[in-house]
Amino acid sequence: MKKPLTSTALALLASAALLGGCANNQQLGTGVGAVAGGVVGDAVLGGPLGTLGGAAAGAVIGNQIGKNQDKK
Repeated sequence: MKKPLTSTALALLASAALLGGCANNQQLGTGVGAVAGGVVGDAVLGGPLGTLGGAAAGAVIGNQIGKNQDKK
């Protein structure tokens, strides 16, 4: 069951990278952080709750990093 999640995460990450030119750093950071956080949350905690929690935490962290990059 982990293989489809990994494939989906990689597809989302590739999409985020391709669409990166259309977004500012804050938006891109939110998307990439959500995908990465979801993958890490699933690996560490497992299950849908871990995936969603990781995605939420990753989105917040990515958003803040992107916001700081936009200010520079």
